[in-house]
Amino acid sequence: MTEQQSTPTDAQDTPAPVTDGAPGGAPKEPPAAPELSPLPETAPPPPAPRDRRVLRAVLRWTAAVVVFAAVGAGTAYGITRMERTDVPGLATESDGRWEYPRLVLPPLPSGSPGPFDKTNRAGAHYADLRALVLPAPKGAVEDKALRGTDGWLPTKTFLAEYQDGDRDDFGQQLVDAGLRHIAARGWTTPDGTRTRIYLLQFDTAAVVDRNFNDVFTFDSPPYAVRDADTMVLDEEFPDAAKVAQTSRVAFTEAKPYGAAQVRQAYVGAGDVLAVVVQSRKGTAAAVPFQQTVTLQSELLG
Repeated sequence: MTEQQSTPTDAQDTPAPVTDGAPGGAPKEPPAAPELSPLPETAPPPPAPRDRRVLRAVLRWTAAVVVFAAVGAGTAYGITRMERTDVPGLATESDGRWEYPRLVLPPLPSGSPGPFDKTNRAGAHYADLRALVLPAPKGAVEDKALRGTDGWLPTKTFLAEYQDGDRDDFGQQLVDAGLRHIAARGWTTPDGTRTRIYLLQFDTAAVVDRNFNDVFTFDSPPYAVRDADTMVLDEEFPDAAKVAQTSRVAFTEAKPYGAAQVRQAYVGAGDVLAVVVQSRKGTAAAVPFQQTVTLQSELLG
């Protein structure tokens, strides 16, 4: 007889169901899987040694940027709070201007208009003329001889500024124009510059315009000042320094000049003709001359 080979079946490979011993042999249900709690959040794994070096470098540069930004902001704020001359490398040298005291206009008599008020047709300065003369700058030595008696200067003292050949003619012109009085002041600064200011007052502005119009139209002054051979227009005087409602002309001694250079200006302001003269051994600087003339013009205007 031939033996039949047995073929494995699915029944042989499948494990028998487990019973719980209940009657009827009912199969036992497998136990339910226990609920698992969520895994706790954990920090990322530590970086590799190379990553640690990169991180440390980034942190160092970040800290450095923060420090530099703070220092830079503080420096910028400090510069904005400092004067230009306090910042190293930005200091500016003085341009030669003098330090004048604070200028204050003298009070007008009660009910009197200003020299250029519309109601003041004469253009008269009703304030005390002696109080309208520019004061001396800081450090200057005042020339007491120009204060005159009670602050009024004799005409002959003023005419002494001019050369002998012109004094008589100019003096007669002043008489004909009805000169009322002269207020003056002079000083010498530490650099040796001598300044003289004369305020000549007449009856009306029309008198000044009529009698001294040639002073403002000539290319050289009609009367020569002492110690100056040739005077020409001072073309360096800035137009921006012109004071409203005043007339101004400035002259400077042309080269070659002698031991000292002379600068001179005439200012017409209402009923007043102002004469400013500066001289200095060698060269008379332009800036203090322009400053002095402009400030005196402002006091009169």
